[in-house]
Amino acid sequence: MVADIQGRIMVQGLLTATIPTKLGGDMNYIARHIVYDFARPVFVGETITCEGTVEKVEPAEGRLNVSLSFVCRNQDGKEVMRGTTEGIIRT
Repeated sequence: MVADIQGRIMVQGLLTATIPTKLGGDMNYIARHIVYDFARPVFVGETITCEGTVEKVEPAEGRLNVSLSFVCRNQDGKEVMRGTTEGIIRT
């Protein structure tokens, strides 16, 4: 790994992208489509939080069709990643 000029080591973006998948896993959500938008880099040692919003729930046979949005922020409240996802929750 190579540090930047400030001595920081950047975290690979898909590692940050695993955070919202934890939220989905807690709901037994099965993603069918995910879009990530990486706003700024994340560095080793930062604290990242993720907030999800259920945008839509449509009942279907044996499942709920669900649309979610999420935003991840660093410890300074700066947005590092946002995204949307569509999938199902089996009923």
